[in-house]
Amino acid sequence: MRAVSVSKDIGAAPQAIFTVLRDPARHAELDGSGMLRGRPQGPSPLGPGDRFSMGMAQGRIAYRSLNAVVEYEADRLIAWETWGEVRGRRLVGGQRWRYALTPLDDGADGPVTRVTHTYDWSRARLPRLVVELPGYPRRMGPAMATTLDRLAAAVRG
Repeated sequence: MRAVSVSKDIGAAPQAIFTVLRDPARHAELDGSGMLRGRPQGPSPLGPGDRFSMGMAQGRIAYRSLNAVVEYEADRLIAWETWGEVRGRRLVGGQRWRYALTPLDDGADGPVTRVTHTYDWSRARLPRLVVELPGYPRRMGPAMATTLDRLAAAVRG
């Protein structure tokens, strides 16, 4: 399978975490990869089937990602499929970013939710060339762990 997942237990209710994940304006703040540049366009908060775009950069190449919410269950699951566009042409994409929230027993300090963040490139256009050869699968695990740390801080803050 062409996917990488990381999980983190966050001291917050699923509803609080889901509220942050549904807001595209917060995505650049959470991003552990350093690729998101913000400037989202589209609805907020996100819902089933919504489409939004985001400023992105890989090295010195700036582009906009076009995203569609493809999985959605309130307070439990959100995933979007992303495409990179340069000058109006879709060049790369098909990858999915997924967040699954599982409520755990309340801890001594309140609710705890396990958040599993998945990067799935099984539907990507040219996955070997665009995702695997540049080494994204190897780099995504640590970047996604940082994203989850930032998500935990955003929910606390």
